[in-house]
Amino acid sequence: MVKVKSPIVREIEYASDSLVNLKNQLKYSEHKNERKLLFDYPVVYIVNDENKNQFSVYVGETTDIIRRTSQHLIDDIKKDDRDDWRDFATSSTTKMFVIGHNHFNKSLTLDIENRLMLYLSSVENVKRVHNRKENPQNEYYTSDELDSIFLKIWYSLRKRNKYLFPAESIVRNSAIFKASPFHKLTEEQIEAKNSIINKISASISKNEEGTLILVKGEAGAGKTVLMSSLVDDLLNSDDISFIKDNNYINLIVNHNNQLSVYKEIERKLNWNSGSSLEVAMKPTQFLNALRKEKIKAGVVIVDEGHLLLTAKNQAYLGGNHLKDLLAQSKVVVLVYDDKQIMNKSQMWTDNTFLELEHEANLEGNLIQLRNQMRIKANPETVNWIRNIIDEGEIKELKKDNQYDIKCFDSPLELQNAIKLKDSDQKLGISRLVATYDWPFVEEKKKQATPKWFVEIDDWKAPWNQQLKADKKYAKLSWIEQPQTINEIGSTFTVQGFDLNYVGVIIGPSVKYRNGKIVFDITKSKNKGAVQNRKLETGEMINYGETLLKNELNVLLTRGVNGLYVYAVDEELQKALKNAIK
Repeated sequence: MVKVKSPIVREIEYASDSLVNLKNQLKYSEHKNERKLLFDYPVVYIVNDENKNQFSVYVGETTDIIRRTSQHLIDDIKKDDRDDWRDFATSSTTKMFVIGHNHFNKSLTLDIENRLMLYLSSVENVKRVHNRKENPQNEYYTSDELDSIFLKIWYSLRKRNKYLFPAESIVRNSAIFKASPFHKLTEEQIEAKNSIINKISASISKNEEGTLILVKGEAGAGKTVLMSSLVDDLLNSDDISFIKDNNYINLIVNHNNQLSVYKEIERKLNWNSGSSLEVAMKPTQFLNALRKEKIKAGVVIVDEGHLLLTAKNQAYLGGNHLKDLLAQSKVVVLVYDDKQIMNKSQMWTDNTFLELEHEANLEGNLIQLRNQMRIKANPETVNWIRNIIDEGEIKELKKDNQYDIKCFDSPLELQNAIKLKDSDQKLGISRLVATYDWPFVEEKKKQATPKWFVEIDDWKAPWNQQLKADKKYAKLSWIEQPQTINEIGSTFTVQGFDLNYVGVIIGPSVKYRNGKIVFDITKSKNKGAVQNRKLETGEMINYGETLLKNELNVLLTRGVNGLYVYAVDEELQKALKNAIK
């Protein structure tokens, strides 16, 4: 394999004469190649302005850096909707990085541009990325060099500004990075996104109301990245601008931690729904806001759709989130996995959803994602995990050099192993989680000392969201806050997120009897899962076993590179130890 050369990176003042001066400085023979790569080849550039280590950035690519910069400084500042370029031009602290490489071509610079947008939008110190669209490329001559060239570029930039370009491991560990719309999509995701956009366009062109498009996929199928990319396209793509020009665009998710990630993306990318409402909202908040503003929704994307309510509560009096969203919207795109429903109030008590699913399928509006993108294991290992969840069977696990599965003799050993994995940030974030089998009540105000614990014999650790976070981490999701390595997560804090290694404490509600996993609802403290639900007819029905099975599903499928477990039930622990050798 040919060794990839280092890039040429130059930092200059963002001014009309800076590039001309740089070109003149490089005219001598010792800089001849550098001048050629920066002024005769395609280049990537980063315009950035800093205020108290908070940055606004724009990433671009061009075949003529002098001409392109002049357009920004002379033409773009005159456009009504480009305050960003006026701010860059008038600030005395605006700088520009110009990046060249001997293997740059149009496709590669577009991919480098897109990768820089992905990374910079995930940097904590970047408050705004002003790009309006992404341009991921398919296969091309130097596409196999993208990763190695990009890493050299990031390393070179980091040497010049560690606040704007932090260590790559820090960027890749952020929840925003993992949900970013700038990820390069798989063929399956691209096909799904194009199909969704075509269906939205067709429905709008026919002036239809309440169109439902369903996207179904198991944990780790890439649903969140697909929806993030879809929303960004709907808001920013010139090719389908007619959709946004005539319709409000909103992203709904009924999960606090996932919402906080989307809110950060919305802020950094300056998403605008087109109405007075924010883009990313929770469903009850969104429906109440529509009513208050006396407006109807346009295109509504629902991530984690299985978490929508199908029953009233104190805050929501409508009775069914999806029915209300369909009544108030032109198009609803619902992403869901019925194996991730967590609460009795999210269960469909009749055949209505099955009928909606059947109707969507007949109309070609049911899209299925079948690829497993989270768990980096061979198919046999993935099937082993799924067999535990879906069939309740624990078969012998064949050795997998790609994926690390271990069963520990005690919760302390498990905790120490997860802490060790988490200490190596090059690997990524690792956290300990548990089934909801120990008491916990969310406090409106954090207590000075933890009140709720997971306790096993003489070992204990506090439940999630009890240890106080440093102010600078307060807006981050639970998994990203450093103090949470000393807490125990739950489905409330890890659903929808990836972890490098996940350590799962399987509590007493999950047992192993007569060669099968069984669920004991009397041992669970999750009232929302195990208490009876009262139907409209007055009949009481219990979904506890199904919901505890879903809880186990979510917890066992968080780990990208490894799954560590400990089971309280002795027979389950023995079965796991015998299977994992």
